[in-house]
Amino acid sequence: MKRKDVDEFEKLSGQLQGIYEEISILSKKSPNDAVNKFKLNFINQLLNGSNGFLEDKYRPFKGFSEFDTDDVPQNSDVVFILSQYLQCFEKLRADNVQIRSGGWCWVVDAEGNEIGDESGKIYIKTTRPKRLRE
Repeated sequence: MKRKDVDEFEKLSGQLQGIYEEISILSKKSPNDAVNKFKLNFINQLLNGSNGFLEDKYRPFKGFSEFDTDDVPQNSDVVFILSQYLQCFEKLRADNVQIRSGGWCWVVDAEGNEIGDESGKIYIKTTRPKRLRE
């Protein structure tokens, strides 16, 4: 991973989490209601960006890329899919962090004039991955 990948991860996973929380609230009230096209366009943009970032190794479903805007999904369908994407983002995080000096850090390649350790890595502080077994 590179520093720009960490930035992209944080942006995409934060957006996914925000939309997930909003649609979850709607889903609890009306799980079978359709998501409006305005929201669905933003959800699809985020899913497409996530698919590109996660690549095949971390994508939750190989045959799924986005929701069909002509066959609008229900709130509960969107919550289901977003939760799978969030789990895959956390798997990616778990695979690319470690404990250093008592805190969790991303392990990324040193670039430009950054000075890395003996293996050319630098460490960027982060939070502990969710559901990571120690």
